[in-house]
Amino acid sequence: MTTHPTIEQHPDIAEMRSRFERATSTPRVQAVEALAFLTGVYLAASPWIAGFSGLTALAVTNLILGAAYALCMGGLGSAYERTHAMAWCAVAIGAFTIISPWLVVGNVDTTRTVWNNVVVGAVALLLGAAMAATGEGGAGRARARRRGRMPTP
Repeated sequence: MTTHPTIEQHPDIAEMRSRFERATSTPRVQAVEALAFLTGVYLAASPWIAGFSGLTALAVTNLILGAAYALCMGGLGSAYERTHAMAWCAVAIGAFTIISPWLVVGNVDTTRTVWNNVVVGAVALLLGAAMAATGEGGAGRARARRRGRMPTP
């Protein structure tokens, strides 16, 4: 009787996990994760910090987007190999934050709300993109090494 190894024992899975572990244990990635979490917390609290809590539709939108962003980005460093796709969700949340003053029903596109959401949304988008790109750097080199086209460093 022949036994086959499980997918967890596949060499590519082990290599991917070790690559993600190396990528997320650097101080730069940990700083991006911390800044992204703080960005989400600020986005959730921004209606009260920036002073547009009277615009309830946008205040609720920012509260929901901020909580979702903080949850997406908060745990990426500890389990990046299983959650790296959530970084792309964070990019989408950042993009939606930028355009939300014009999409939310009502007259909410005041100077204060637009500046707040554009700046916070741009920061959220950039931090999400930085986290999404974290694990992508060595993928091409690892495939080339496996095929014997590139020496191991």
